[in-house]
Amino acid sequence: MALIGMIIVTASVLGGYALAHGNFSTLWQPVELIIILGAAIGALVTSAPPKFLKLVLGGFKTVFGGHLATRVEYLEILACINAILSKIRKEGLISIEQDVENPTASALFMNYPTVLHNDGLMNYMTDNLKIISSTTIEAYRLDALMELDADANHHVELIPSVAIQKLGDAMPALGIVAAVLGVVLTMGKISEPPEVLGNSIGAALVGTFLGILFSYGFFQPFSSNIEYKANDHSVAFIIVRVSFVAFINGSSPQIAVEFGRRAIGGADRPTFAELEAYLRERK
Repeated sequence: MALIGMIIVTASVLGGYALAHGNFSTLWQPVELIIILGAAIGALVTSAPPKFLKLVLGGFKTVFGGHLATRVEYLEILACINAILSKIRKEGLISIEQDVENPTASALFMNYPTVLHNDGLMNYMTDNLKIISSTTIEAYRLDALMELDADANHHVELIPSVAIQKLGDAMPALGIVAAVLGVVLTMGKISEPPEVLGNSIGAALVGTFLGILFSYGFFQPFSSNIEYKANDHSVAFIIVRVSFVAFINGSSPQIAVEFGRRAIGGADRPTFAELEAYLRERK
C-alpha cells in the first residue's frame, strides 16, 4: 500500500504539471536532488547515534513491509493466554516453570506459533510469568510493571517514526537551501537574455518544490505508517497485560481472557461467540 500511495502522489503531481503543459526538462535537476537528499542523509547521521540509526533504517523497511496482526492471530494469542492460565489454575504455578524457562521446547507454546515466533511478545509473556510464578505480587503492582515494560518496547518502536518525521520537517528548509544556491548561480548570469534567466530561476525554484514534495508527499507519510504499525503491535502486549492482571486479581481464565478480548479495537476484535468457539476447537 505504501508503494501504491507513492505512485499516486507522484502521478498526481507530475500529471497535473503535464496537463498544465509544463516542461519536464526544467524539473530534472539532479544537482538539487544531490543537495537536498545528501544534506538530509548527513543531518540524519549527525542526529542519530549508531544504534538508533539502525532502528531508523529498519523503519524504512517497515514502511514497505512490516506485519499487522489479523483477527485470527488475536484469537491465537487469546487462546495461548487461556491455555497458560488454565494450566496454572489446574496444576499450580510450578507447572509452567519449564514452559517459561524454555518456551521453544514447550509443548504448550508450540501449539501457538503466532506467540512463539514473536520474540518481543514471547519475552514479555515469559518475563512476567516468571514474576507471577516466583513471587507473590499484588495485581496493581503487576499492572504497573507490565505497563512499564510495554511502554519501553513501544518507545523503541516509535524511534524511527519520530526521526523520520523530524527529517520530513527539515525537507522544505533543505529545499530552500538548494533554491537559494540556484538563485546565487542565477545572479552570476544577470547579463544573459531573459530566456536564460527565466530557465535558471525556474530551475532554482525546483529545489523548493522538491523539498516540500519530499516532506509532505513521502517522509511525513512514512513516519505515520511506522507509527500506525507500532501502535498495532502494542495491542498484543495490552492483551497479555490486562489478561494476566485480571487473573492475578482473582478472575477465572475465561474471564481474564475476556478482558484481553476487550483490549482489541475495531473490526479485528473477535466476537464473544467466536472466541468461545475457537477455544473449544483448540481444546
